[in-house]
Amino acid sequence: MRTIPPGHEAHHEVLVTPTMTVDFEQGDGRLGALHPVYATYWLAKHMELVSRKIILPYLEEHEEGIGFRVEVDHLASALPGMLVNVTGTFERLAGNRVHVDCTAVSELGDLIGRGATVQVILSKARLEDNLAQLEKRWESHREGRTQTW
Repeated sequence: MRTIPPGHEAHHEVLVTPTMTVDFEQGDGRLGALHPVYATYWLAKHMELVSRKIILPYLEEHEEGIGFRVEVDHLASALPGMLVNVTGTFERLAGNRVHVDCTAVSELGDLIGRGATVQVILSKARLEDNLAQLEKRWESHREGRTQTW
């Protein structure tokens, strides 16, 4: 991985849509569509997205990044139709782990969320091998349908 400059930032502007609101898609009303606001799980996804934008220009041809950790504090609401700017700021590289601090601010200036992500940088070959091994295990499991928990 090439050196990421201290403080390097990436941005993603989100237009909150009705599909980004809290809905656990269950028949039980207590677990279905709940609140018409930007859902925490969408906020986490967008924090991962800006973190990916941080690493993309610095990956070597043979490298790939994969998510390892997402931490999110959801501090305020955003309604459908509102713009939210999600910013990722490179914090540090520790071994093969890229740490990024994240914030999300609405067009009203409200701090919607803050958090952090960690991505692990691996060779593409190693990642592909790991995924192939997982696929083999999954295939074997489906054939036998043995419960492991």
